[in-house]
Amino acid sequence: MKVGVLALQGAVAEHIRSIESAGAEGVTVKHAGQLDELDGLIIPGGESTTIGKLMRKYEFIDAIRAFASHGKPVFGTCAGLIVMAKGIEGGEEAHLGLMDIKVSRNAFGRQRESFETDLEVKGLSEPLRAVFIRAPLITGVGEGVEVLSTYKDEIVTARQGHLLVSSFHPELTDDYSLHAYFLEMIKSNDAAVK
Repeated sequence: MKVGVLALQGAVAEHIRSIESAGAEGVTVKHAGQLDELDGLIIPGGESTTIGKLMRKYEFIDAIRAFASHGKPVFGTCAGLIVMAKGIEGGEEAHLGLMDIKVSRNAFGRQRESFETDLEVKGLSEPLRAVFIRAPLITGVGEGVEVLSTYKDEIVTARQGHLLVSSFHPELTDDYSLHAYFLEMIKSNDAAVK
């Protein structure tokens, strides 16, 4: 199984390490043509406006939309969550518009308000160590979106079919259970397609 990490910005090497720890091959994605070889894609953190501009510049927008429309799983973390959302508070234009969620950027404050916590996540047997850095929040979900975890009654992890998002950075700890969950999504998706 090959899982790509969009390498425009963010903790690409850390995601690759987590994917490989969970038992799949991690691929650094720098060209849209690479998507054809992948079973799943992770869009990492960074700065959502910058990622959106780079995705347009390197022709990833339509390519990732097509990838997702063929039922291939996509996982967005932190800014990747914002990039996947259909609605962004504060007037920022939606980028991929894949997932029926509305998000608020930097909802947890600035860099100095960053923190770690243990989160109960639906589908995981043990609490997950989550690192929040200038994290966004999911402020609204549409039909078909399942809330997987909350922090102080705010939505921080969600799933819509083959799409997964988290407000936090699961790649910045040694706990790769959310990446393993994503790999299970890919496996069940492959089985459903066959």
